[in-house]
Amino acid sequence: MAKKKEEVSFSELTVNELQVKLRESRETLFQLKFKNSTAPLKNPREIRATRKNIARALTFLKQKGVSA
Repeated sequence: MAKKKEEVSFSELTVNELQVKLRESRETLFQLKFKNSTAPLKNPREIRATRKNIARALTFLKQKGVSA
């Protein structure tokens, strides 16, 4: 099965864009967890995908020498 392609590769983003992406992903994760606690999500793998996006953003920020 082929992986979905990201709109923009994390390696192509600037530090500010990575920080914005990280902030958005953390907010999305919070919302998904909240929705999942009240009623099951249609696609619970969204939580896992969001956590992985957070990890990717943190990895590229660390590579660029910026702490989150």
